[in-house]
Amino acid sequence: MTRLSLFQDLPVELLPLIIQHVVRPSHLATLCLVNKAFYAFAVPLLYERVFIYAWHRESKVKVHKLFRTLSEYPHLAKLVQQLVIRDFPKALQSEEQDMILELCLNGIRNCTNLRACTWTRHGSLTSRVLETLVQCPKLSDLEVNGQHNNYYDPRILPRFTRLRKLSLIMPSGPVIDALPSWTQNTQETLQHLSLICKSSTRVTDRVLHQIAPHVQNLEYFYLVGCPKVTHEGLWAVLSSVYKGMVGLGMEGLSPAFDMATFSERCNRAGTLSRLRSITLTVDEQTSLSEWQEHVLSLLANAPLQHFHISTVGGHVNHRLSDDFCKAIVSAHGSRLTRFSVHRMRMSIDAIADICARCTVLEQLFIVLEQKDLDALGPCLAQAPNLRAIHVNRPLDLGSEDVPRQSYDKIVEIVRQCRPTVKQFGYNTRVFQVERSVRIEDGWAKMEVTLSPYENPEIPEQFLVVRT
Repeated sequence: MTRLSLFQDLPVELLPLIIQHVVRPSHLATLCLVNKAFYAFAVPLLYERVFIYAWHRESKVKVHKLFRTLSEYPHLAKLVQQLVIRDFPKALQSEEQDMILELCLNGIRNCTNLRACTWTRHGSLTSRVLETLVQCPKLSDLEVNGQHNNYYDPRILPRFTRLRKLSLIMPSGPVIDALPSWTQNTQETLQHLSLICKSSTRVTDRVLHQIAPHVQNLEYFYLVGCPKVTHEGLWAVLSSVYKGMVGLGMEGLSPAFDMATFSERCNRAGTLSRLRSITLTVDEQTSLSEWQEHVLSLLANAPLQHFHISTVGGHVNHRLSDDFCKAIVSAHGSRLTRFSVHRMRMSIDAIADICARCTVLEQLFIVLEQKDLDALGPCLAQAPNLRAIHVNRPLDLGSEDVPRQSYDKIVEIVRQCRPTVKQFGYNTRVFQVERSVRIEDGWAKMEVTLSPYENPEIPEQFLVVRT
């Protein structure tokens, strides 16, 4: 009896449990071709989340094929729940551009179960696309490029009134001007708001004061690259929230942000008593010792699970102190599932303490000197539930000075980790960890290999907003 026939004899009820572990779209597409039973279980997973990224091969061609499929096969379009468009063909002849746009509009209309849409390719989001998305009855999550620049009318945006999650990338002045009325229209449902800028002066304390009365149901609030926002503007938003924040991101805010005052206000009001995730950045002008003291006070009463910290931009002068890491671990180690450090040096002793005392830790992202790599494996081995690790080198002299770590060295480190580790990254490289058992001279031997990262979603450590 062949292996295939044995597999086909499995109860059909087991197929969904097996297929749900297949993440690569090309593999799911292959499963759809096996037989009708495989098709029935694989095709919903294939179309449930659709991604187009700029680094995909022939990504612009894939856009055309995707929307032609969604336009011509409504039964497949109905399966789409998440649509991510991060690349889109531009500079086309007028006739071809019109054809692709019509395919997009028809395809979106057929996505009657669409719940989340990301459309961030600059210049590809138009008023007609927005007007079509407004009609999607179940759309609750929206992430869009905020540079409207005559491509779309910002006055359309407040018509998205049922949003639970909203992310604006590089918003222009008119888009920011629409935000107060937009949040007013979504105040019953909006729980998650992200404003992601490069270094924009458009998002100010005044803007946050304007939206504050309308965000009483907010639970997640992330600000990136907003140097005109101080503790006063952020407090205006947080003090208006009914239940308290669950996730908070403060990246690249004003140098005038007073962490001591902000911490005192939050503690007095119990604003962060539900906080599970915090993302912080510190600039090179800030006194790190005082800042760390105020951060510890800010988080003292929070049931923290995710801790993220980095410097602003590419500055590498700050070093995360061992005492600060120990204090974070002492206060929150029993709950922390993610400890993430970017662009800040840290000692191997601090990493060892994190791994030893954060007993439920699943994700660890760290910055480590080359000389400490040999000591990393035994540290990681102390973490019993660790699933994902990412190691970055300090970028003191520029990324071109960071060596491409050898495959053998990474495998050597992974071999020392617990079997729970499924993903390992070094600088810009991310691997899946594969384990297999080989019988040698009557003894079972565990083989560890690294394979390419297969998940179509961006790895957590590379996201702009880390939640």
